[in-house]
Amino acid sequence: MTIFSKLFSPEIKRQVRAALSVIENDLTFVKSGNTSTQDRDRYPYDRLEVMTQALEAWRINPLARRVIELTSQYVIGGGLSFECKNAYVSKFITKFWEHRLNRMTIRVTEWCDELSRTGNLFVLLSTDQAGMSYVRCIPATQVSKIIAKPNDIEQPVSIIVVDQNTMNELVYPAYDDLSDVLSENGTFDTVIFHYAINRPSGGQWGESDLAPQLRWLARYANWLEDRARLNRYRTAFLYNVKSKFSSEAERLSRQAQLNSVPPSPGSILVTDENETWSVIQPTLASADANEDGLSLKKMIAAGTGLPLHFLAEPESATRTTAEAAGGPTFRRFEQRQRYFMWLVNDILQAVIRRRSMVDRHMPANPDFELTGADISARDNISLAMAASNLVNSLTILRDRQMMDDSEFLRLVYRFLGESVDVDEMLARGKAAGPAVTPSPGVPAGRGQGEGPGVAPRVANPAQIKPLPTSQLVNTDTGEPKDPGQNAENQ
Repeated sequence: MTIFSKLFSPEIKRQVRAALSVIENDLTFVKSGNTSTQDRDRYPYDRLEVMTQALEAWRINPLARRVIELTSQYVIGGGLSFECKNAYVSKFITKFWEHRLNRMTIRVTEWCDELSRTGNLFVLLSTDQAGMSYVRCIPATQVSKIIAKPNDIEQPVSIIVVDQNTMNELVYPAYDDLSDVLSENGTFDTVIFHYAINRPSGGQWGESDLAPQLRWLARYANWLEDRARLNRYRTAFLYNVKSKFSSEAERLSRQAQLNSVPPSPGSILVTDENETWSVIQPTLASADANEDGLSLKKMIAAGTGLPLHFLAEPESATRTTAEAAGGPTFRRFEQRQRYFMWLVNDILQAVIRRRSMVDRHMPANPDFELTGADISARDNISLAMAASNLVNSLTILRDRQMMDDSEFLRLVYRFLGESVDVDEMLARGKAAGPAVTPSPGVPAGRGQGEGPGVAPRVANPAQIKPLPTSQLVNTDTGEPKDPGQNAENQ
């Protein structure tokens, strides 16, 4: 290395690094996430075509309809429920939920279908001067463009909707809790919420659950139609009559005679040695067609994340294999359920916030909890059995003073699959007092040796024997048994 290199090499490297580096600040950081959506979203005509095909498949293809229905049945289940400690807020949410113009009990299922079918959910929110809000779902095919903030593509500013009657463009502002205020004349702006699933990072639009399966659904439908057509022609046949005729006219006369009165199935036909009858049938070698159809159906099942027995294809799987295949499917439904409950909660927050602007008794940000139905009843049985078996072991550790009450309760609720405030539960349990366990034949509150001023007898958790699995779960169906049936069996 020369003296020149030793003197100027560090300075050259420093200047090169400075020229190639980018100063990171809030502006450049957000700008880096605002990349062009051309390579992340489909072109408008392509997106509209996919949505149209998905809707058409949902209408005429039983497999496509079943895929969407299964998602809604597991995500919504028996319905969504909410719990709020503030009675005034709870009453208002119930009024909004059951309003005849909202009918949220039924509408949430339609929303889930739309979200799964198009990958996008556009909810129009309008509020009257009394603070009651009303929601409507705008078909994603009517939305032509989503205008986002210049520095963040994930924050929509306005949404352009095409009126199907006049073909005019209507611009609705996107909901923003910071700018949503009551106007001077006492009205609220009509705003739109946008939610998307299957959206690539850096994109605006979501994609349908059916998008990767559209071509395979079409191929399976065509294969099944060809299969039905072949089966129809497989039973078709023609009579071939051979005889010696003196002229063409005689042959045509005999053919017309047979066509006028063809032999019926099961009839007896007697001919002489001059006439020979035979049957011509199509030879259709389609023994391997089942494998072709199963391959197409496997492709559809893999793309939708459903096991084959969910799509009326038991194949050769045993019950154990079917149960194992349901695990990833239930996880997918749980993820979709969490997202759907989040978007419903987001809309409810906006509804309550608008009500608080005209009602001083309504808090702007109340605490309430939205819960959905259980994805699988089998998980509840497994959790209950695990917690029941765990209580006995934890009770021994607690009696030996190897853990405190907080740790005892934390582990129990952890194996129950519930998340609670342990300190709050302990305080509530202390305030409720000990549980009374009456002896057989003794009225409640009067145990052996008990009377006024005598502490009630408390059951020892270590003495609680868990029921066997056969009494909890139906071994044939895998579903939990009716509690009344267990009582009768005992």
